[in-house]
Amino acid sequence: MRTSLFIGRFQPFHNGHLRVLETMCKTFDKVIIGIGSSNIDKTEKNPYDLKTRKKMINKSLKPFHFTNYKIIEIPDINDPPNWVNHVLSIVSDFNVIITNNNFTKKLFEEKGYFVMGTIGYDEETRLSASQIRKKIKENDESWKELVPKQVVDIITR
Repeated sequence: MRTSLFIGRFQPFHNGHLRVLETMCKTFDKVIIGIGSSNIDKTEKNPYDLKTRKKMINKSLKPFHFTNYKIIEIPDINDPPNWVNHVLSIVSDFNVIITNNNFTKKLFEEKGYFVMGTIGYDEETRLSASQIRKKIKENDESWKELVPKQVVDIITR
């Protein structure tokens, strides 16, 4: 069974995340979505709580009727050398990790894991959650085009 792990903070969940997960759910038997920094919210970098981020992901994926994914929580430990072991203590039943984060890639490769770049997502369409948060803060309505409609509904309620 081919199982993938995709870790992100999803602050907020955006169209790039959705494209990656859509491709992953079609490519792998099982997809594990790890919500990183799950224990941190109400900060500039992490404004949304765990419950809200789970809702963003589930509601955005619902129209696709995928049943081969699960969401797990990965709290921050602020200890990079031990972070992979921390992740593995929470979830270890995966064959490949999907990430574009060079630090995450390096840490998992050092532990012998197969790491792939995000699939279904290219540099031309790359989105930045920090840029989306900035647009929201500045009341720049263009952020609404960068996230799924379900996320717009959750944020603007």
